[in-house]
Amino acid sequence: MHVSTRVKLSVMMFLQFFVWGAWYGQMSKYLLTELHATGDQVGNAYAAFSLAMIIAPFFVGMIADRYFAAQKVLGVLNLLGAVILYFITQNTNADNFFLLILGYCLTFAPTLALTSSIAMQQMTSPEKEFPGIRVLGTVAWIIVTNIVGYYGFGDKVTIFQLSMYSAAILGVFAFTLPNTPPKATTSTSFSQILGLDAFKLFKDRSFAIFFLSSVLICIPLSFYYAMANPSLTDGGMQNVENKMSLGQASEVIFMLLIPLAYTRLGVKKMLIVGLVAWIIRFLGFGYGDGGSGEWMLYIAIILHGVCYDFFFVTGQIYTDNKAGEKIKSSAQGLISLATYGIGMGIGSKISGIVLDMYTRPDGSKDWLSVWLVPAGIAAAVLIVFVLLFNDRKKIQPTEGELVPGNL
Repeated sequence: MHVSTRVKLSVMMFLQFFVWGAWYGQMSKYLLTELHATGDQVGNAYAAFSLAMIIAPFFVGMIADRYFAAQKVLGVLNLLGAVILYFITQNTNADNFFLLILGYCLTFAPTLALTSSIAMQQMTSPEKEFPGIRVLGTVAWIIVTNIVGYYGFGDKVTIFQLSMYSAAILGVFAFTLPNTPPKATTSTSFSQILGLDAFKLFKDRSFAIFFLSSVLICIPLSFYYAMANPSLTDGGMQNVENKMSLGQASEVIFMLLIPLAYTRLGVKKMLIVGLVAWIIRFLGFGYGDGGSGEWMLYIAIILHGVCYDFFFVTGQIYTDNKAGEKIKSSAQGLISLATYGIGMGIGSKISGIVLDMYTRPDGSKDWLSVWLVPAGIAAAVLIVFVLLFNDRKKIQPTEGELVPGNL
């Protein structure tokens, strides 16, 4: 790959996740503090992202990939997103926020697939070249959350202003990216996007259990994304955004440990370690505080790498090997749709309802009770998984399968 192309793709990936990281983890605190939203309204706001993630594959697979150059679509979507973000910065009504954030997420969600597509189509060996470019996204997330934490505007509309300016810059920059023309011969069907070809994998009981566990564990995952920031803030932790960025740093570290862990533990034990880590981190969030119990909050944050990598990334590798060449894409599409779309959508809604349940008359939150709910769900998933999942064959991951996933 030419050096200038590598630099442009790296800048693209950096800006992509800078835009996202500026608002995503902090949105709940902003809603609760500035717009005085209810827990249900917060849950709905995060569910909007999941709804957009369900729609995005159809937009990319059936429209963008067929008729338009990917870099131009990326540019238009980011510029349109910047306009919607402007209206979000002007909004002061929690009821109206859902429609605005849904509109924005519908412009943002397709860009996650588009940036990966643009990058990979410029590569001769994506399995070797993509991780080095994709990691710039993780770096961007760490940097932007530290900026938010350092200047202390995690609960201010400034998070959306920062995202708006960044989206506008990416929108203009996208038109300078290498040309990625539409795939004229691509014929992606509705059933392929849904991953219907992969339904045959459900004949394998262990895969069916893994699939169900993946969807269900996304419910607790949604609690983390939606509720961790305001919970840590209420618990007395200072510079929350800075400290939460340790979770992304741990994701990079544990990603590098996956090949060794695969060799030593195998699929089932790695997935179990991931599930146990979810339970421990939710208990840490519940029982920790910004005083003498702050060490528990640090553990809960740093466990993000184990939780995400050892379950979701390991699960992607397991799915890839189970599916085989013919239905590999369909299987991964089905998993993504079911987890980030359905699972996290349900989880976001439930997290908001639970928050309202444990909000006291004076407006304060019983965070211990809130976090015991996802801990209980994760424990139930763990029990079902241990009893019913059985992978007899140890499968070694390939280098190309160790690409970091969602932050």
